[in-house]
Amino acid sequence: MTGIPLIIVFALAIVLMIIMISKWRIHPFISIMLVALGLGLIGGIPLVNKTDEAGETINGLATVIGLGFSGTFTSIGIVIILGALIGLILEKTGAAFQIADALVRVIGKKRPVLATQLMGWVVSIPVFCDSGFVILNPIRRALARRTGASSVAMTVALSAGLYISHVFIPPTPGPIAAANTLGIGDNILIVIGIGTLVSIPALVVSYFYAQWIGKRITANDEDEELDDATLENLYEELRASYGRLPGVGASFLPILVPILAMALGSIGSLFEWEGVLGDAVGFIGTPIIALAIGVVFAVLVLGSVGRMTDFYDITDETLRVVGPILFITAAGGVLGRVIASTDLVAFIEENATTFASVGLFFPFIIAAILKTAQGSSTVALVTTAGIVAPLLPALGLETPVQIALAVMAIAAGAMTVSHANDSYFWVVTNFGGLTPQEGYKTQTMVTLIMGVTSIIVIWLLGLIFV
Repeated sequence: MTGIPLIIVFALAIVLMIIMISKWRIHPFISIMLVALGLGLIGGIPLVNKTDEAGETINGLATVIGLGFSGTFTSIGIVIILGALIGLILEKTGAAFQIADALVRVIGKKRPVLATQLMGWVVSIPVFCDSGFVILNPIRRALARRTGASSVAMTVALSAGLYISHVFIPPTPGPIAAANTLGIGDNILIVIGIGTLVSIPALVVSYFYAQWIGKRITANDEDEELDDATLENLYEELRASYGRLPGVGASFLPILVPILAMALGSIGSLFEWEGVLGDAVGFIGTPIIALAIGVVFAVLVLGSVGRMTDFYDITDETLRVVGPILFITAAGGVLGRVIASTDLVAFIEENATTFASVGLFFPFIIAAILKTAQGSSTVALVTTAGIVAPLLPALGLETPVQIALAVMAIAAGAMTVSHANDSYFWVVTNFGGLTPQEGYKTQTMVTLIMGVTSIIVIWLLGLIFV
């Protein structure tokens, strides 16, 4: 099958996958694998390996599935595990708390909404946004009472700050997985840089929306009779719950050192350093080694607070947390490999002018549909990346920067929108003292505004880097 009928089958396959995940509650891994299998059968991939007239081997469906699955683990598995391990150590030791507290002190209590937003944005680079909100919520509440700022404005600002870096900036698993699937896993620094750049407009619009909506909604926790002394005690109890806290400088190092290592590797590559220096810089600049160095610094943080005995349990918890992400990512790789093995790519390339006109909006729309339908930003990121990867040349996205923008377009779609089928929606509303109806006006609306703003900015950047 080829041409328009195959395009229709492809669209129906995506719809079926969304229904399986969101309505029938079938696990994303199973749903994606079944859709990939069905699409492969209908798309004309042979059941077994064959040899064509030119003597070249045509992979059978089972081989295609195996290559897609194993290829994903080869390129991304260790990176995701190391990034998640850094984040969990920072969370468990209270280093994330120290980072947030330091940012609040630097920005000052005169700008509490901005301080809350930026502390969320920094903390969520290594820490999952759900965990980040739970960790930082006591700081948000205490700061709101100390300054008299709107609790709702602070909730929206914290939620937005956490969410922006969660989808845009590695080493959180979603953007790392998407970057590797799209073939720029060795250029993570570019993804970090562009992700940071794209974050700025999203931070700006979410800040102003937080201020605006904060004047129109009153949260339940603003009605509680908690005086300043009580809130101060709650804040101090949270600090005390970590026991011995690491130093502020040490808390930042597991994040900063890997970024600096990758930056050094990029500089060495740019200036074509050779010999022992070039090899050493290139080695430490690869994402796996850079993140491994970050883990070393995270372990030093763990040791500095006398909790090395917890390292085994933290590692075990990390593997349990990232396991589903790895398998969903691998399933997305299978789907991408199946798509690449059908005539769909050839048809799109034959009509490249039409599809190139859609460009970066194509991955955004696919990711937004998946996100809105099934709730998980990570699932939307990795699944869309698998769908888009074989289509990049037809979409006119071929250079590392253009592909990084494709990652950003997927990420923008993966935040559009957070509503009742998203666990983060319930974390924000419950801890923020909001009703579900208020959650739609705050969390759902701010993610919509951020997503639309981000894709417009990404599209404009795409015009520059064509």
